Parts: sequence; C-alpha cells; structure tokens
Amino acid sequence: MIKKNSLYIFLSFLAVCGLLFFVFGCSKTKPPQSIPGYPKPYNVMGEWYQPIPHSQGFSQSGKASWYGSKFHGRKTANGETYNMYAMTAAHKTLPLGTCVRVKNLQNNKEIDVRINDRGPFVRGRIIDLSYTGAKKLGIVGPGTASVQITALGIPSPSTAKKDSGPSYVPIDYYKGDFTVQIGAFADRNNAERLKQKVDLIYKNAHITIYNNGDETFYRVRVGRCSTLQQAIEYENKLIENGFEGAFAIAE
Repeated sequence: MIKKNSLYIFLSFLAVCGLLFFVFGCSKTKPPQSIPGYPKPYNVMGEWYQPIPHSQGFSQSGKASWYGSKFHGRKTANGETYNMYAMTAAHKTLPLGTCVRVKNLQNNKEIDVRINDRGPFVRGRIIDLSYTGAKKLGIVGPGTASVQITALGIPSPSTAKKDSGPSYVPIDYYKGDFTVQIGAFADRNNAERLKQKVDLIYKNAHITIYNNGDETFYRVRVGRCSTLQQAIEYENKLIENGFEGAFAIAE
C-alpha cells in the first residue's frame, strides 16, 4: 500500500509539473493569425509557419549528414521538388527559405545553402545537406561531419554589383510555432497509444503524418510554444521525464 501511494503521488507530481510548465511556457494559438507588418503565415503539409522579418543571430554546432538520389524529385517541406544537385538543406527548426553558411570543422570548407525541407530526424544531427552541398563540403564519403552553421537570412534582391555576392534579409529565428516530437511510428496504432498516454499529462498531444515516398510515419508531438527557447526547455523537461528521443521542431 505504501509503495502504491508513493507511486501515485510521484505520477501526480509529474503530471502537475508538466501541466504548469506548459501553461506558463507555451502559447496555445493555433493556427497563427496574420500579424500587421509581418509576412502572412503559410501552411505546408498541414503545418503552419510564421515568417518574421526581424533578425537575431543564430548559430549551431553538431553533425551534418546528407540525402541524395532516394529523395530526388520528391516534395520538400516547403512544396518544392527536391533536387539533389541544388544547394539546399533540411533543418528541424529554422524558418523555411533561410540561407545558412555551413562550415566543415574538419577541413574548414564552407558552403551556403537554403533551407527548404525539415530534418534530419536523428538525434545529434543538425542539418541534412543536398548531395551537391555535401560533395562541396567533403562529406559524401564519410556520410557525416562536425559542422558549424550560421544563419544568413533570406535572399533579397541586391542592388550591389554582381561580384559582391548575394545579400540577405535577416529573420528572427526564435519566434514562431514550435512543438516537441517524442516518437515516430510506422504503425499508427502505436502512435495513437502513445498520444493517448501523454494526452493525460501534456497539452496539445497530436499526430502528424509524413510519407517519404516509400513509407508512412506517424509522428507524436506535444506542446505548442511561441519561442524556440521555450521549446528547448520543454524538450529538456520531456527528456528528464523519460522521453530520451524528444527534440524541438518548428511547425
């Protein structure tokens, strides 16, 4: 009896903590409304994105990987057709359309790529490069490399001389709609079971469907945060509560 009571108290405490953290740390707006002076929000594959015209610096270190012929010709998250020979990449949280500079920390090579897709959904990897991007950066052979990425902004019409290089409009990478993914399943029943379980503790438990052309995956996500920092804090809380594979993602 003592053990059961202790377990009940502990689980109740976790539930209350999760609820309080969500209420005070996350926004419940969905879908996002147009903000005067800001670009209109847009929807890609059922997910909402809110472009922000103002900038704050963004940099990140981690592993880069690449994807090639298997995905060539398929739709990316922003609706474009993936071209493995273009200078593009996938990132979990940066706004689609953002250009980033990627530096290979092992050979000091640098490239600029544009984010037009979401991923990589592997813990520890921060960016998926196109085949050409990976080739120029020198990671096609090894498959991955330690990199530093620095956001440049979105391309803008330049009035400068042609040899001066492109110019960019900065973006606020910390505001928008974010959530935390805690699992992905090929079997929808497994995803539904996890969703029902976490729905008792966390708000906005939901499932998103992703098809890569070969398989369909059911991704379980919880929470809705208005800043990247809130989402990262929420991610850490979920990891502490046993969801070791949790990671923040933009919606």
